[in-house]
Amino acid sequence: MIAGIALSFWLIFELRVKSAEAEFLVEEIDGLRGIVQENTLLPIVQPNNPELKVVRKMKVVITGYSSSPWETDDTPFITAAGTGVRDGIVANNYLKIGTKIRIPELYGDKVFIVEDRMNPTKGKYQFDIWFSSRKEALNFGAERTHIEILGK
Repeated sequence: MIAGIALSFWLIFELRVKSAEAEFLVEEIDGLRGIVQENTLLPIVQPNNPELKVVRKMKVVITGYSSSPWETDDTPFITAAGTGVRDGIVANNYLKIGTKIRIPELYGDKVFIVEDRMNPTKGKYQFDIWFSSRKEALNFGAERTHIEILGK
């Protein structure tokens, strides 16, 4: 065990020394490839995350929402999952938190993550996309389309 700790320390030390010599350096450590910059290893490939496949399609209505107080609860910048709002977040009451979806007719291959919930009166076939402003959400309006639910 001590040898493993020493080896890990040596690899980290080597990365830091090498990163000082070059602005970007691609390294492989324990099967993980990444770009080394300063003392940070940024992943290039995540080998333990297999490509997501479409496991189901659903016809839905998609609307937009923002972090306006009248559209949310008393924590408008925190999702039901406890994360901060950001691009790529959707709200839905049917799918599990963390479910990944695509909206191909509107956004191509962009992946969205269900991290928020809607008013309980909304049905399972309605999704809300988070927008950074109320104006953007209103401009989006409502769209009838289909989503692709992704899984392994």
